[in-house]
Amino acid sequence: MNKIIKGDQVVIISGKDKGKQGRVVRVLGGKVVVEGVNIVKRHQKPNPMRGVEGGVIVKEMPLAISNVAIFNPETNKADRVGVKLIEGESKIKRVRFFKSNGSIIGA
Repeated sequence: MNKIIKGDQVVIISGKDKGKQGRVVRVLGGKVVVEGVNIVKRHQKPNPMRGVEGGVIVKEMPLAISNVAIFNPETNKADRVGVKLIEGESKIKRVRFFKSNGSIIGA
């Protein structure tokens, strides 16, 4: 189970965007794309065969997953994530929880 997944609210803990918050749009292996963070401008050549116009494009680039921490709404701070097993009816479930206060994420 991944500690940070799509849809999580995260805080950037290092780099040029340190302190910014955003929602995870995609998880790409060891990198994450966060909404409104790590914005760059890329110059794109036109490609008439594909119908792509040329120009300067503004887009979000991936960040290393080690540079983000999940946001804990109870403490209003960045927090670490743990994984524990909980017994349900007839099967065991893995759930994520905040390390600071032990509350379950997404419950």
